[in-house]
This record gives sequence, structure tokens and C-alpha cells, in this order.
Amino acid sequence: MHAPAGPGRSWYLAVAVVLASCTAAPPISAPPSAGATSTTSPLISTPLTSRQQETPPTGSTHSITTGPDSALAALHSLPVRGRAPRTGYSRGRFGNAWTDDVTVNGGHNGCDTRNDVLRRDLAALVTKAGTQGCVAASGTLRDPYTGHEVKFLRGEKTSLLVQIDHVVSLSDAWQTGARALGATQRQELANDPLELLAVDGPTNQAKGEVTPPPGSHPTGPTAANTSPGRSR
Repeated sequence: MHAPAGPGRSWYLAVAVVLASCTAAPPISAPPSAGATSTTSPLISTPLTSRQQETPPTGSTHSITTGPDSALAALHSLPVRGRAPRTGYSRGRFGNAWTDDVTVNGGHNGCDTRNDVLRRDLAALVTKAGTQGCVAASGTLRDPYTGHEVKFLRGEKTSLLVQIDHVVSLSDAWQTGARALGATQRQELANDPLELLAVDGPTNQAKGEVTPPPGSHPTGPTAANTSPGRSR
């Protein structure tokens, strides 16, 4: 996400800090060949950066950059204000659900955002024939919140078992600054894979619209509810 000028900038910086505290999602790329299977998603970039290849010394701790240009410094510079009312919020304020018509990672690759995230996050992935490798037909998810293994099978009664979750719920985003963004920026936010995770459906539904503090969940970053076709 690129921080805009004007009233939306403070909210963008705050979201950047929240997402920086979570495990970075691998990038989205073009869909694999139709009917492809894999034990790891073909959309995960395999080359590691030099930093990822380094093995930290025993007993070392992760350092936090605290310079004047760091995300932490930017956070401290933000004014603290109360949460705005939910007045005026609707899912439609964030554009078409799972549209490919965005410029964020994965946009304009010929496949909708939901299937982009499923292909990224499912292991043992099988794509549906005739979809140019776009549509996830089956696979296995390790739920980032519960740690449970969830079997995904595309179908009218089974697709809901795996849902796509916004790390910061769209309702929460609206109340904390996204209302000041333009319609295009909100649609980009709602379809940005850095903001999205494939998760266990029932667990996702139980969370509702709450966005708990980063790191409060025992097995992964915290988030709030979205379903396969809509986001709260």
C-alpha cells in the first residue's frame, strides 16, 4: 500500500505498523497451469533473501528498528484519537468483493482475489480444470489462528469451510480512517494480499468484526471476519 497525502495518510501509517508486526504473506503471482498439484503453493516465491538465509545466534532476539524513519517512529508521531462511529459503513464502500481490477500484488492477473489467496495459502493444491490454473478445487490449510488442519474442497456446501479473512476488518478500517480514503484506495485495501489470509471458516465467523491487538492470538496474527463473497 502507498501512503496517500491528506487525511488518509495517518491511517495508512497505522495499518502499516499493524501489518509489519504480522508474519509477511508471500507474494501473489500469475496462476499456475490448469490441473496443477503441489505440496506447497506455486505462488510462494522460493528464493530466500540473504536476511532469511541467515541463522541467528543461539539466544539472540529479533531487533526492532527504531530510527527516525522507522514504522515505530511513524506510529509515535500519529495523533491519538477516539474511534469514529460506524455510520455510513457498508461492504460496498470497499468496492467489488475479490475483484481482479486492482493494482496491488495479484491484480490484473486474470484471477479473482479469493482464489489468488487460496492458491497462495493451501498446500497440496489442485486447481479446477478449464480455469487456466485460477480456481482452487481442493487443498489443505493449516489455519493460522487455531493451528488446525482444514481440508478444502470447492463446492456449494464445502467452500465455506475455508474463508478469506482481512487482518484489519473493513468495518474497523472504516472507523479508524479508511472513510477518508477514495473509493479506489478502499478497493485496493480490501483486495491487498498483505491484508488477507485463508482461515478456518467457523473460527472466522466467530470473530465477527473485531480486530484484536497484533500478536494477541496464540498461533498467528489476529484478524476479523470476511466470508468467501463478502467482508464485514
